[in-house]
Amino acid sequence: MPLASQPVLPKIAVIIPAFNEAQTIAQVVTAFHKSLPDALVYVYDNNSSDETSQLAGMAGATVRPEQAQGKGNVVRRMFADVDADVYVMADGDGTYDPRSAEHLVDRLIAENLDMVVGARTSTDRDAYRRGHRLGNRLLNRIVHFAFSAKFADMLSGYRVFSRRFVKTFPAAACGFEIETELTVHALEMRLPCSEEPVPYYARPDGSPSKLSTYRDALHILWMIVRLFKRLRPFQFFGLLAIAFSSASVILSVPVFQTYFETGMVPRVPTAMLSATLMVLALVSITSGVILQSVSQASRDLIRLHYLTYPAPTHSAQPATASADITGLNSLS
Repeated sequence: MPLASQPVLPKIAVIIPAFNEAQTIAQVVTAFHKSLPDALVYVYDNNSSDETSQLAGMAGATVRPEQAQGKGNVVRRMFADVDADVYVMADGDGTYDPRSAEHLVDRLIAENLDMVVGARTSTDRDAYRRGHRLGNRLLNRIVHFAFSAKFADMLSGYRVFSRRFVKTFPAAACGFEIETELTVHALEMRLPCSEEPVPYYARPDGSPSKLSTYRDALHILWMIVRLFKRLRPFQFFGLLAIAFSSASVILSVPVFQTYFETGMVPRVPTAMLSATLMVLALVSITSGVILQSVSQASRDLIRLHYLTYPAPTHSAQPATASADITGLNSLS
């Protein structure tokens, strides 16, 4: 009598970018081992000057170095190197609750999702530095306006991903703007995603935040602009065309008034500037039309590659891509 096939659990990897987190990294690794006992925990050390690597290794993590400074560079490397069916990404500073990981993973699998964002909830004022709550809310609104986002906390670093999300994500960010890129990628590809409230704690005393309130906010804002130009080129260049054409019309009004009254055009520089702005408007709208087609073609290629990976399930063997899409690397 043939033996019944046993369900195969998905391969889970916990991936943690770390930079000078010696004070908390061992506790974080230990807590994730307890929450997800079957998962492999990876810590990518981003040029730490303290004992982050040694302590993470002693706690049972697989430690790997990443020389390119910046969280975005670390995430890109983790996504490329680590092979799993489900990826749990968190920070090494002890602000996220590892006990929530099992629930986040279960929801990803049960609902066939590609990303579950741990939306931070905290009543502790010390959990957020001054201006972070306001900045987070403002950046969320900007992304909501530009990309019709439905996320309440798009900057959360606590996320669970499917293999097909990770292996088809064209990472471009270098720093803390990586969360913005992850969110916008999910929105543009219309991937099934969700949010789940998770506790958010203050950093322990003596563990300074690596996030610069104003500098990183500007980097995130610039990333939003870049993504809007790359993914919505018709709207981006259409707005430029409206601005150029509006300025051209405003400048041309007194020129035409003088011409109709006197039959002369004494304001030649103004007339030339007005004509130049109108040409720029036409060039902008033409560029938007062309680049929109290019953007759609790139999106279609990523989608085709995404479809080669099945969703993670409790009974599926670890998935492998069934086809290679030529030219996909050029999108990243």
